[in-house]
Amino acid sequence: MADSFDLIVVGGGPGGYVAAIRASQLGMKTALVERAELGGICLNWGCIPTKALLRASEINHMLHTLDAYGFAADNIRFDFAKVVKRSRAVAGQLSGGVKHLLKKNKVTVFDGQAKLAGPGKVAVAKDGKPVAELAAKHIILATGSRARVIPGIEPDGKLIWSYREAMVPTALPKRLVVIGSGAIGSEFASFYRNMGSEVTLIEVMDRILPVEDAEVSTFVQKAFVKQGMTVITNAKVQGVRKEGDSVTVIVETAKGVTEIKADRVISAVGIVGNVEDIGLEGTKVEVERSHVKIDGFCRTGEPGIYAIGDVTGAPWLAHKASHEGVIAVEAIAGLHPHAIDILNIPGCTYCRPQVASVGLTEAAAKAAGREVRVGRFPFIGNGKAIAMGEPEGFVKTVFDAKTGELLGAHMVGPEVTELIQGYVIARTLESTEAELMNTIFPHPTVSEAMHESVLDAYGRVIHI
Repeated sequence: MADSFDLIVVGGGPGGYVAAIRASQLGMKTALVERAELGGICLNWGCIPTKALLRASEINHMLHTLDAYGFAADNIRFDFAKVVKRSRAVAGQLSGGVKHLLKKNKVTVFDGQAKLAGPGKVAVAKDGKPVAELAAKHIILATGSRARVIPGIEPDGKLIWSYREAMVPTALPKRLVVIGSGAIGSEFASFYRNMGSEVTLIEVMDRILPVEDAEVSTFVQKAFVKQGMTVITNAKVQGVRKEGDSVTVIVETAKGVTEIKADRVISAVGIVGNVEDIGLEGTKVEVERSHVKIDGFCRTGEPGIYAIGDVTGAPWLAHKASHEGVIAVEAIAGLHPHAIDILNIPGCTYCRPQVASVGLTEAAAKAAGREVRVGRFPFIGNGKAIAMGEPEGFVKTVFDAKTGELLGAHMVGPEVTELIQGYVIARTLESTEAELMNTIFPHPTVSEAMHESVLDAYGRVIHI
């Protein structure tokens, strides 16, 4: 006999465990199946441990710039093994927290690989042996994603790393090549450069962080170069050549083919959805370019089956997955949730300098036929940023010139990942420039730059 539930969630990442908890809150008898670690890639091998590593690199940078603040220190050094160990401990602590939350909310957790086994049925196996047969009217697929692999540049765990190996190195590489300059690649490049590695960042597009506003991308690239990083854009990696304990990366640019020798290579060229071996064959679930197709309420083409998070496609963000989990569960419960608006999902990159954005870039707004008003405010005009010793960066806001709608906001500089939510709330509330200009921002804070950027779009900027 199959164990009967109201809802089965396949995958315990930030989408899956949040969906399971929300379902329990709504009185559903809920099962969650996880084959690896509760918290998923984000908590165990992504968002959280990388931020712990980046925090260490920020401290290392600060210690080497103490003179600017009137301090001096000799023999500054770090234990790289302890840096990595702390990152793993942070991930472990939060993974344990997820386990506690699921238990507190009476979610039944199954350890194993889930596979659809007919309408309303899920088979769970571990190491090839059956664990359980589950049944439910509703099933949510939250199986996540994995790193995309370039043929010929497959991670081998030694010379060529994926994000997993990059988070648990046994030693700091002297020379490092990072292939791909999206959020993952830029964060690793920033971490290793700030810890002392010689870093080369390679991007196939014409600029790094290509999904960001062009002005932000240009600023970050200049900052990286100023920090001593080598950045190569419009470049295609033809292949690699392994030589003992080093690797040579063969790169093609408009200037020709060049070879870059390194101790290690990180491949960060995107991700693919985990759609294999979960029993989609014979269902009406549609898969397009390794991702499950869903509607605004996370429903697939198969009645009773929903999908959320990375397995459904871009943007591949933990907070998007969590929100979709809530939407799916509330739709199942008949609560009429709002469909997710992709343009209201903030994106954050935790390199140095930090990057955060929401909505349309200036170029995208113009391409959509919008007449725009654009405001900018540099942190060099912000008292708190100057006092902090971090005056580099800016805030950029894009408005519809006819309606005053905030179309997009783009930020680069100190702690902007903590600031962006102000603009996200504004977009969610459908605020115009009037509400933003009439909002009182506290002084002295770096958030004042947000206000000034809005004022600048309408010719009212004060401090620049």
